Parts: sequence; C-alpha cells; structure tokens
Amino acid sequence: MFEYELRETMALYGSVPLLISHQVVPSTWSSPASSSTSAVFWLNAAETWVDVAYEQAGAESHWFSESGIVDFFVLLGPTPSKVSSQYAALTGTTPLPPLFSLAYHQCRWNYKDEADVAEVNSKFDVHNLPMDVIWLDIEHTNSKKYFTWDPIKFPTPDKMLAGVASKGRRMVTIVDPHIKREDGYHIHDGATARDFYVKRPEGGSYEGFCWPGASMYLDFTSAEVRAWWAEQFAYTAYRGSSDSLFIWNDMNEPSVFNGPEVTMFKDLMHHGGWEHRDVHNLFGLYVHRATYEGLVRRNADHNARPFVLSRALYAGSQRYGAIWTGDNAAQWDHLEFSVPMLLSLGVSGITFSGADVGGFFGNPDTELLTRWYQAGAYQPFFRGHAHLDAKRREPYLFDQLTLDRIRSALRARYALLPFWYTQFYLASHSGAPVMRPLWYQYPTDPEVLTNQDSFLIGSDLLVRPVVHAGGISARVYLPGSEPWYDVVSLETFGSGAPSYITVSAPLDKIPVFQRGGSIVPRQERPRRSTTQMVHDPYTLVVALDSRGSADGELYVDDFRTFNYQRSSEFVHRRFTYDNNVLESLPAHQTQFQVDNVIERITIVGLKRLPTKVVLRQDGAESSLDFSSPTHNSIIIRQPNAAVSKNWRLTLQF
Repeated sequence: MFEYELRETMALYGSVPLLISHQVVPSTWSSPASSSTSAVFWLNAAETWVDVAYEQAGAESHWFSESGIVDFFVLLGPTPSKVSSQYAALTGTTPLPPLFSLAYHQCRWNYKDEADVAEVNSKFDVHNLPMDVIWLDIEHTNSKKYFTWDPIKFPTPDKMLAGVASKGRRMVTIVDPHIKREDGYHIHDGATARDFYVKRPEGGSYEGFCWPGASMYLDFTSAEVRAWWAEQFAYTAYRGSSDSLFIWNDMNEPSVFNGPEVTMFKDLMHHGGWEHRDVHNLFGLYVHRATYEGLVRRNADHNARPFVLSRALYAGSQRYGAIWTGDNAAQWDHLEFSVPMLLSLGVSGITFSGADVGGFFGNPDTELLTRWYQAGAYQPFFRGHAHLDAKRREPYLFDQLTLDRIRSALRARYALLPFWYTQFYLASHSGAPVMRPLWYQYPTDPEVLTNQDSFLIGSDLLVRPVVHAGGISARVYLPGSEPWYDVVSLETFGSGAPSYITVSAPLDKIPVFQRGGSIVPRQERPRRSTTQMVHDPYTLVVALDSRGSADGELYVDDFRTFNYQRSSEFVHRRFTYDNNVLESLPAHQTQFQVDNVIERITIVGLKRLPTKVVLRQDGAESSLDFSSPTHNSIIIRQPNAAVSKNWRLTLQF
C-alpha cells in the first residue's frame, strides 16, 4: 500500500489473525482487582474480514475468510504473558538478533554511488554520530536486477563493503521477489529453466509489472523454490557480497503494479494446486523465510546469525527477522500512530519491528525529525529512511542544535543496548514482546486499557514520546504502586499508588522512567558502532522499590554467531539488591567468560546515604569511592566488578 492512510481499515502489508481479549474485574470491599486474558488464533491465509462489535457488557467478533479451512486455536491464558507463550508455542519466537541490528540504521532511496556511501560513512564519524548499518535501495542494482550491482555507480562493491566494514559497520541491500524478465539475467534464466514461477490458471508462467518493468514471480510456496533462492545468497552466486552484507525484502506481499488491488490475481496457481486466494497472506512469510535460510546457509562455516528485514508478514514471521511499518509519511500523526502500530505487532508475536524515522514520504521539519529520533531510539527496530524525492536528511546536514539533539537520541539508544540485547534474549525464550503496552504488565489496572501514548521496554523502562508539534510537556500515567525514576535526572515520581504526572519535555528531552525494583545494565562510553563496544565496561542503574529492593539481568555472548545455542558460549547474570547488599550470581551456569567489568553503579531510591561501600570479589574486600548526586542516590565509580564472576557489594551505614 503506497502512502497508506491513517484512521482507516485499509489492508496494509501483513496479517496476523490473532484476537486478544482482556478483561479487568474491579476490586471490591472483599477482593482485590483481577483480570483475565485469552485469545483466538485463526489459522487461515486467505482474505479475511474481522468485525469487532463493542457492547456494554463486552465485545464480540465475527470472522469471515474467503476460502480455506476452519482451523483455529483458543489460547486460554489467563495472563498476557501466558497468551504470549501459548501463541509462541504455535508460531515460534523471535530468535536472538545480532547486536548490530538493534543499533541505528541509516537508509534512503537511494545512496547514489560508492562515493556517496563512503561520504555518509565518513560524515557519521566526523560528527561523532553512532551508526551500525548503511542501506542501499533498488537503484544500486543493474537495471533493477536483484543480486547485481550497477556497473557505473557501484563497480567495486567488494571494496565498498570493505570500507564500511573497516569502521565496524555493515551494509544491507534490497532483494525483492519480483524478477526482471530478461534473457541473460542469471536469476531469470535459472528460474525459467526450472519452471519456478507462479502459474496462470490456463497454464504458463504469470507476468506482472513492478520496478523492473515486466516481472516474473517466483513461487515461494514451493520448498524447492525456497531452497534454490537460498542458494543465490552464496558468496559465489551473489557476486560482490560479503559477510558484512545483509538483506532487505520489500514488495513481497506480493506487490504487482498492474494487478488487482496492486497484487496478484486470486486464481493464479501455486505449488500443490493451491490458488493464490488461499495462500496470499503466506507469500511474504515464505520470501522472508527463504532469504533467512539463505543467509544461514552462506555462513554455515562460522555460525553467523542473519539479519533480514521484511515488509510483508504473517503469523510466524517473527522467526525470520525484523518487520517495519512500511511507507509512512513525515507527519505528526504518523509519528503518533507508530506507537500503537508497533504495540499491536508486538503482542501479535512480531516484536522486532519499527517505523521509518522521519517518515518515508515528505520532508519533516527539525522539530518533527528530532521527536521521531527520540521515539525511534526506544523502539525495537531503529532506522532512518526517506523517499527518493525527499530531501537528504542525514543528521549532520542540519543545524548544530538539531544535530546535537539527534546525537543525544542516538547515544541514548547505544547506551541501552545491553538492556535491549538482554530483553531480546529473554523474548527469544518466552515470546513476550520487548516493546509492550502498559496493560500487558499491569493487567488489573483499568486506567491503562486505552493508553497508547506510552509504552514499556520489558518491564523496567516506561517511555512517553512527545508526538505533537510544539509540545514542551507531557502528561504521563505511572502505573503500579512502586516509584519511577527519571533516567536522566534520577528524580523520583509516584509511589504508593498509580498516578498521572505532568513533566517538562522541551525539545531536547523525551520522558523516560525506570521502574523502582529494577536493575538496568548500560554501556556509557560513546562509540562509532557496536563493534567498538564489545569489550567496554558496563554501568548498572539500581532503582529501588519501596522496600529497598531491586533485581535485573544481563546477557552477554559474542553478539553475532549461534555459538550461544550450539556450545553455551554466553554469560547470563542475575543482579539482586536487598538489605543494602548488591549481589551478582549466574542466572545460567556456563564456562564461558568475558573480560568486561562493571565500571559504575548508580543506586537511586535510598532512604539514607551510606558512610562506606565495600566490594567482596575473589575472596578479597575493598572499599570503594562514591558520591551522592541527589539526596537519595549514590554513584560508585570504578568498582571493577567482573561481569563473569560472583561478587557482593555492601552499603554500610
């Protein structure tokens, strides 16, 4: 859907036929509030309508699919997290992505040539802007023939990739599933020789129209076709590619410019005699899957994890990579709507998702662009992107004040990457969304049921983006009975009962709060990319609850291979603070070691300040220096507590 509209029920790029029902039973004089969550998963890939009617006593839904069988699952919950795990048992979880993919991505349609790529790569360093991935859209190819390079604009892709990789960065190129009908093009010749294209009902391969002009469409519902497609990503087949190159699947709904509703005719035939009407919503998932499997296969000798972004999606797409919300616009409404769109994807299993920062269409002013970077920095997939006709908007092209604000947003993202990576590790096991609505974590609070201007990262960070022009303050609902702490000022808000607060939010600030009772790991040293962060020390932010307790986790591995699965090469620590003692113990016992240390510990929410702080590690004790930036917090510098070891830190009074 090109330039989709908001506040419409128009179909977009994917379908997850999952309906979640959540009920809150208010408290009474004799019983506390309770809740119940359940869901229905309608396993049907045909065109489907879902009507939801809201009545005073509740809601009812009506499902109508054009074809296919009646195959549905009732997920009994009774909690949001149980629904997530039950749904994940059916459709899978999001595999742990490589660390670089959780960092910042810089894209536009299109970086025009190798010199342009080199300049962008260099300018991010000149202006001290962290960035991990540069993207190339369709114009990098030779006449829109995927797996090729424009011989004039990109004549030496191997050298270009090496230049990007020398800064610890990666590249992504677009590979769409429509194939240019041109004799001599190796992909078309190979598919034609094997009879791999979708068929017309009367026989013969179907031809449509897309970016290359006359285009053919591979039948990805066939396992044989998917296996052949996967082979095309081998370094010997995709000439000029390298292990620092990853893939973007676009237009894979499939998009057909001259087709009905801009897609395929419903009576086209797929493998096994299925009509397109029966499998339409599965098509993009199969493209995504085949590409994912291709990247796994090309790197089998060193176990590298793939990264593949897809536009089309279906239930289970989470198993193969990231999703984005498509062709949004540089408008405030699109920034606002990105939050409920991503929350909906998250509770539907698609947790590795994001919206194009700045909006794909149009030209955002500096206020909108700044607010979008601030919001995107706290959403799972973080990519700046722009249309071919949009003005260039790399952060360094703006005035110094805007540049400083965007740099601050980028650094906020990088500082929290240890927390993001740990949350994705946990999600890979539980199926829980990393970015989640407030009701998911506070299911008995009726006040959060309609709240979609704020969201949580895991259970520990609450984010309230500013999504309206001219906003200099924000009204924030703080759920639960524990305090929340501003992540920058450490100021304490709320305690004892849920509450609304109004906080200052000038253009250089996004309101973000850490939950009392949590411990959040961070890495504070500014770096150009995640590659330089691997051996950096960590900071722990200990935010105490009303009882003076907190806990949290840190997960560390090599950030790029499957060795964490295949040979338990990871460190997973659990931190607890109770009775004035902070302790590090293994959440999982492994033999794997890392050389990182904890270089700073911030403890906030103290009832009184200590007179001495003592660290016990490896059988020895040492007194540590600390300062008190606020009346209820301390910062302990250079404890040098090893991430891989057990240790105990005691506050003495």
